[in-house]
Amino acid sequence: MEQRNNTTEFVLLGITQSLLGQKILFSVFLLIYMGTMAGDLLIVLTVVLRPALDAPMFYFLGYLSFIDAIYSSTVTPKLIKDLLCEKVTISFKACMTQLFLEHFFGGVDVTLLVVMAYDRYVAIFKPLHYMTIMNQQRCAILVLLTWVGGLLHATPHVLFVYNLPFCGPYVIDHFICDMYPLIKLACTNTDIVSLSVLTNDGVISVTIFTILLVSYGIILLSMKNMSKEGRCKALSTCGSHITVVILFCVPYIFIFIRPPSTLPIDKYLALFYTIIVPMLNPLIYTLRNAEMKSAMKKIWSRKQNGTYFTYFK
Repeated sequence: MEQRNNTTEFVLLGITQSLLGQKILFSVFLLIYMGTMAGDLLIVLTVVLRPALDAPMFYFLGYLSFIDAIYSSTVTPKLIKDLLCEKVTISFKACMTQLFLEHFFGGVDVTLLVVMAYDRYVAIFKPLHYMTIMNQQRCAILVLLTWVGGLLHATPHVLFVYNLPFCGPYVIDHFICDMYPLIKLACTNTDIVSLSVLTNDGVISVTIFTILLVSYGIILLSMKNMSKEGRCKALSTCGSHITVVILFCVPYIFIFIRPPSTLPIDKYLALFYTIIVPMLNPLIYTLRNAEMKSAMKKIWSRKQNGTYFTYFK
């Protein structure tokens, strides 16, 4: 694909122009990123190393943590580095790469939340056939579908933006390359591109958000027929999923459901769903899941006793 414009780089204004603010944010985001990587990788290792956590729910949870770690890494390391620079630039190709990866892994993340809702539906409504329905082959297919979903979501963005003619100054009032800030710089009619963003990001995210809330609402209403222990376990699991869905989808919907425009609050909302939510996911899932907490304690105790690697046997 040949680029049809002569743009070589963009200037990113970032989150703040204050030098003191940049230094404070550097320390904050560095700690957040370290916490995100440690939390997500701990969940992945726990799922891999504990044979007791072989249910599809934990398989998907480990996969979500893995995707969250990658998703955060598409944005956070560059943001941390940029906070140490007076002037931040990003090449056109690097900008397109970041745009693709951000929306690709974001799409994978959202699609995976739908898959996890389906997994909980089967577990609660067909418990006797759960392991048969959610067998290894079906789980692998569902994981593959999340990658397809991410690809279908991200590819149109890059295809549309790549050939847009941009007018100087090439200044993006954001800390990342995203659709609406880039569209704002284009010196051509962008109605078709804007409509694709509204559909691909806004309408689809609202649809998925509604489907997820309705599905979890149905699950919660069905709990009246469960035992007290079953209700507590289902509430804990579904509560975690609903919390993650709301935290991720609501800021995203606010940005992309409206007509093309950029507001000062947009970059702070983007900060929330690209950096803060991946950090919160490990806390939300581990603190509300007794089995996960128990597995982590056992792994830690075995590590302390020097028998950590017996899990590989």
